[in-house]
Amino acid sequence: MTIYTEQQVQQALTLGSSTLFEASGLKDSALDHQIRPVWQGARVAGPAYPVACAPGDNLGIQLAVERAPKGSVLVVTTDNFVAGYWGEVLTVYAKARGLKGLIIDGGVRDIDALEAHQFPVFSRAISVRGTLKDSVFSIGEPIKITGTPVQAGDFVLADTDGVVVIPAAQASTVLDKSQTREDKERAMMKQLAEGATTIDLMGLQDMREKF
Repeated sequence: MTIYTEQQVQQALTLGSSTLFEASGLKDSALDHQIRPVWQGARVAGPAYPVACAPGDNLGIQLAVERAPKGSVLVVTTDNFVAGYWGEVLTVYAKARGLKGLIIDGGVRDIDALEAHQFPVFSRAISVRGTLKDSVFSIGEPIKITGTPVQAGDFVLADTDGVVVIPAAQASTVLDKSQTREDKERAMMKQLAEGATTIDLMGLQDMREKF
């Protein structure tokens, strides 16, 4: 699986998901906006490890925590079936295995405990409903989650703004483009603080006259 440097991970966390999404030009790289951090301040970046669970069954997650390489971010699709696929027990297990976080289009529970453990989790919902442990769709194989394709080793970044997945082959390029975009915006904000207008800086003078 693709390994990213700590510098790349920290760079992505500093730049943020919105900047990566805009700089990537990949319109299917952002997950559904309803997938949110379950505790305030949660954020995570690193290589994705994809899992497809049967609806209402978390056996795939149990096996994935055992098999995923250290440093992975689990990206799990349940086909949007909401249940409590993840809680404190799996969090303790995942941390012991060296995993970095979880992104899931289903539900999770034990939210206070997840925050206490400072384990980043992003989900569609919170649910007390338990799950079965009977079947698995796929572990470590390509998936689609809310329409976004994910393969093992793709670069995933999740923060307060949302969740973005960048194909591994494009990750370095997108990070470079994101940094360029960030530098440009910082320079623009400096000019705005000194009295410039967004209309002038963005070349929208014609729109000013038109409207």
